[in-house]
Amino acid sequence: MLKGWTTFEKVWLTLFTAINVYLFFALDDTLLGLVSSITGMICVVLVAKGKISNYYFGIVQSATYAYISYTYGLFGEAMLNGLFYLPIQFIGIYLWNKNKSSVSTKGEDVSVKKLSKKGWLVLVVSTVVASVVYAELLKVIGGQQVRIDSLAVVLSIVAQILMLKRFAEQWILWIVVNMLSIVLWIITLVSTGGNNWSMLIMWTAFLFNSVYGYINWIKMSKKQEAK
Repeated sequence: MLKGWTTFEKVWLTLFTAINVYLFFALDDTLLGLVSSITGMICVVLVAKGKISNYYFGIVQSATYAYISYTYGLFGEAMLNGLFYLPIQFIGIYLWNKNKSSVSTKGEDVSVKKLSKKGWLVLVVSTVVASVVYAELLKVIGGQQVRIDSLAVVLSIVAQILMLKRFAEQWILWIVVNMLSIVLWIITLVSTGGNNWSMLIMWTAFLFNSVYGYINWIKMSKKQEAK
């Protein structure tokens, strides 16, 4: 599976996997959290490489993460992963297979697009409105950290849609989502006394990968345009 991976990708995955395994034994973390974190990390690095196989790991990660989030009262995260991310993995497999790249650029599977100025305007306005509305819904059903949870969920949905459509700008949103999620899990674990610290490590790994993913997808886009 590691054929064609860069040194950064191998070191990144090895380092964060080792940290997760250490936390599993040192802090009595849960096995489900370990599985969710490791499959999530494999998933996102494969997305950064433009590989369709990312969706197979995404199926496992979204299902396990949905359950973990639910147990902590993070209903926005639970609904996002269980009701949106999980089924979207199958749609992603179909769409990416239909839009494979005709140019071999470090072995990526799909062609890359860029968002227009009009697209950015629609994205920003819809994100703000949806975040405010969803925060009120989460408040009604008794969710925790509703403002951060709502914004992270809405940005995640928008970023996932951009990912399905193969826009490089998805990574800018993922960077914000990952930072919000790190804050969300720090607050949640400290306030509840939970031991799923692998979730925090996972989101930190996601943050590093999202920066790398943006750089890599911009390179892929330029190389594909040049052909």
